[in-house]
Amino acid sequence: MDYITVREAAEKWNISLRLAQKFCTEGRIPGAQKFGSTWAIPAGADRPEDLRRKKKEPTVLLPVQTQSFPMMPLMNTSFPPGQCRETVEAMADGPQKDMAWAEYYYFSAQAERAAQAAEPYLDSADLGLRLSACWIYGYANLTTGQIRKARRALEAVHRTLAEGENLSPSLRAAVSFVAAAAAVLLHLPLPEGLPSTREFLPLLPAGLRSFALYVQAHFLYLQEDYAKSVGMAEAALTMGAEAYPIPAIYLHLVAVMDYMRLRQLPQAQNHLLSAWALARPDDLIEGFGEHHGLMGGMLESTFKETWPEDLRRILDVTYRFSWGWRRIHNPDTATMWRTT
Repeated sequence: MDYITVREAAEKWNISLRLAQKFCTEGRIPGAQKFGSTWAIPAGADRPEDLRRKKKEPTVLLPVQTQSFPMMPLMNTSFPPGQCRETVEAMADGPQKDMAWAEYYYFSAQAERAAQAAEPYLDSADLGLRLSACWIYGYANLTTGQIRKARRALEAVHRTLAEGENLSPSLRAAVSFVAAAAAVLLHLPLPEGLPSTREFLPLLPAGLRSFALYVQAHFLYLQEDYAKSVGMAEAALTMGAEAYPIPAIYLHLVAVMDYMRLRQLPQAQNHLLSAWALARPDDLIEGFGEHHGLMGGMLESTFKETWPEDLRRILDVTYRFSWGWRRIHNPDTATMWRTT
């Protein structure tokens, strides 16, 4: 008899790896055998029925069997610095182009326009489109001061993760990526049920994978493991992340944070200038404002003489974003994030 792995069965049945393992441990797959910590499943086995559906049909946020829309299309696009707008304009009209504009507005610190562009897709039936909209809309509303709207969008991502056990591996990877990013960048506890980075990272496309590595590096920074964090950022940039300007900007910025903590100021400044070389031609200044306080004065010392007007605009982003950020990052919200 031919056998397949649990991961192969999950992909064949279009379910999560966790649910396939649950079927094995519950003895619901005839002929499945356990060898050490792994399972071998007969290649011709049928998918067991999900008994939870007999008890109660869960309320789902979206039809999640298919995903025609790629998440965060601009983040996942390689373009030469200075060609960001032209890249979006060249896209075919439709939701992908609309969401790419929302991303452009957000990363160029036009929060109001970003929220307006993303809002029509918050109830989309396409998971990738809705996740993208929730992310942009949630973070844009931190800057605009619409904290209730920001919470609602970010909580929707958390609920999708909690209710998404039946998602295919690639879809669950997308949900896990956004949920992890939302928690880490707000310095909140990771949500329950989040798969390990090793589980979902390989399933992401290259641009999103690069940004996910930034999120992981940021998480390591928060754990005060600065050497490991900067090593991850440096490795990601070396292995091709530099081709994706938006993730690359964020990877350079987390490297600045780490090198400042390690008291290696020349390396910190080099990464700041590398980030600026990618960002300045397209005015992608949002990330600089978001990370200002974490870069330990490097931004002012580098920009005040050469780019004083840009520094003023970045500090304006910092003040607006940090005001909203603090109203999400507090003990009450952290508790809500763990239990909602």
